[in-house]
Amino acid sequence: MTLFHLILVAAIQGLTEFLPVSSSGHLVLLPALTGQPDQGLAIDVAVHVGSLLAVILYFWSDVRIAAAGSLRLAQGKVDTQGAFLALCLIIATIPVMIAGLIIKLTGLDEMMRSVAVIGWTMLGFGLVLYWADRTGASTRTASGWTLKDAFAMGLAQILSLIPGTSRSGITITAARRLGYGREGAAKLAMLMSIPTIIASGALLGADVIGEADWQMAKDGAFAAVLAFVSALLALALMMRLLKSVSFTPYVVYRVILGIILLVYAYS
Repeated sequence: MTLFHLILVAAIQGLTEFLPVSSSGHLVLLPALTGQPDQGLAIDVAVHVGSLLAVILYFWSDVRIAAAGSLRLAQGKVDTQGAFLALCLIIATIPVMIAGLIIKLTGLDEMMRSVAVIGWTMLGFGLVLYWADRTGASTRTASGWTLKDAFAMGLAQILSLIPGTSRSGITITAARRLGYGREGAAKLAMLMSIPTIIASGALLGADVIGEADWQMAKDGAFAAVLAFVSALLALALMMRLLKSVSFTPYVVYRVILGIILLVYAYS
């Protein structure tokens, strides 16, 4: 990979991972629209690691509580806030892990990596996000997360396996329909991303073990750092803007990009 291509991939991953605009959709589009070769699994793993570190750092207080609670949970006890949060995160992650494994084993993931699919999902799920954001109540906060809601959001997260849907977008959509305010919905979606990114990274990492060389390691380290910085900036900006701005700007971007992609795909 050229340095420019590497920077482009890492920046796109970092900037779009936690925004409701689909990082996977943008990364699939990059080689399709620019003619550049696919970045490969090793770089995919690296930029996911960078994004993972960014969300862990930003929500460190919650991550620390959940990590401590997971130790209580391992003992079969759900008697602390952290243990309950850890249990909710596990419940929310199981559906997408099962669905992701099935899709990978059946080869459906490759079948869905097309400009037309991304165009439709970018447009369709963008409109669904707009509907949920406009009609959903804002009476609940992230601290009131329940196991039932965690499972419902986990089921919604399965749709993010379709490129262009957006993992954060679909989980935020589900949270808004469940009555969580914008900041609370985004926070829950971001916390859900941590075990999901770990699981997907482990699945991708298993495919590249033994193939890495020194140059790949250097490229991966550079991509991870750049993805970390750009993801942290994008995450901090979104969480700050949500104090006064709705999700409409992201919807507008999705609709415009979706229409452009559909015109491109069918022309």
